[in-house]
Amino acid sequence: MSVAVMILGESGSGKSTSLRNFDPSKTLLIQCIKKPLPFKSKGWALRTKDNGGNVYQSYDPAAIEKAMRASTHEVVIIDDYQAVLINELLSRSAERGYEKFTDIAKSAWNIFNAAGSLAAHRRVYLIAHTQTDDMGQIRMKTVGKMVDSMIVPEGYFTIVLRTEVINGNYIFHTQTTGKDCCKSPIGMFDGQHIENDLAVVDAAITSFYEIGVPA
Repeated sequence: MSVAVMILGESGSGKSTSLRNFDPSKTLLIQCIKKPLPFKSKGWALRTKDNGGNVYQSYDPAAIEKAMRASTHEVVIIDDYQAVLINELLSRSAERGYEKFTDIAKSAWNIFNAAGSLAAHRRVYLIAHTQTDDMGQIRMKTVGKMVDSMIVPEGYFTIVLRTEVINGNYIFHTQTTGKDCCKSPIGMFDGQHIENDLAVVDAAITSFYEIGVPA
């Protein structure tokens, strides 16, 4: 099974920028919102019907799951995933009843399960915004309590990191502060706060799980 990682954070806290040091030749970037990358983007190319680019843009959950499973890249990154949920909700805003919320939760469930069911050497990073619930807990942003009652997104991921800016420094939280859902295996990272660099995170993950090490 693949290693599924969730990256959460507020807008502007360094989520997309953390991708800057990934090797584009080994990475598929799925953008759920069409926008330029926030760093020099040499090696990244938008996928079209005429090329095999490594940047695929879609907010259709079925198309995203298909792209994940069809890709041969070592790393798959799904950026701005909350846009998938929001698009599903707004596209069905005229519908009454609870069925649309069940469908939204089912689509999310499909993607979360796919993130952890690819080949064993692959890593999937799902990036999304945060929300703070009524109890003051920070968690992944969804589209309301109806979806939250059906699915707990963080429960499908062994590793959940959160971006934050502290005194001008962009960092990842690797363990919970007591008010968020961060988690990672014991000994995987050097401390509670680490550098905001997903390439460094990926190196720590591959080392910890001995991915690519001959048996």
